[in-house]
Amino acid sequence: MNGLTNVVLRGDERLRELFIWMGSFLPGLLLRLILAFEYIQSGLEKYHGDNWFGDIQMQFPFPFNVIPVDVSWFMATWFELLGGALLVLGLGTRYVALSLIVLTFVATYAVHLPMQWHSLGELWMGYAVSDDGFGNYKLPLLFIIMFLALAGYGPGRLSLDHLIARRRGLV
Repeated sequence: MNGLTNVVLRGDERLRELFIWMGSFLPGLLLRLILAFEYIQSGLEKYHGDNWFGDIQMQFPFPFNVIPVDVSWFMATWFELLGGALLVLGLGTRYVALSLIVLTFVATYAVHLPMQWHSLGELWMGYAVSDDGFGNYKLPLLFIIMFLALAGYGPGRLSLDHLIARRRGLV
């Protein structure tokens, strides 16, 4: 019985070490890559598309509703494109995450939240990936949570941020 217990405990210890090792780089890398894909894709749609912010500018929260539409479009496009590229590299990750949280909040407020909800039930119905008149803020909310994880825990070991910190003796 004692030998079997030792085998199980050693196996458990090795499994924990594997998960700790994978956890040092894999979650941050995967979060960065999926967010980069989404934001680069959105930035490219804006880059190649027409500026439709004029139709919704008054729905932006203050002070974003007073910024000229062309400036807002330019900023959103390039924050998404450059932010996505920096996420792939893992460079300036915490700053990029905070910047894209602001961008995502503004987009969620202006586009994805139900504009006229009168009860928590109607607001809850917007927690879906659909366009049924109740909004569709589920994905932006998940993106914000993912960015919060990157801002708090950092980009992981497979990143330029980690390499720079290691070269400076910070990790």
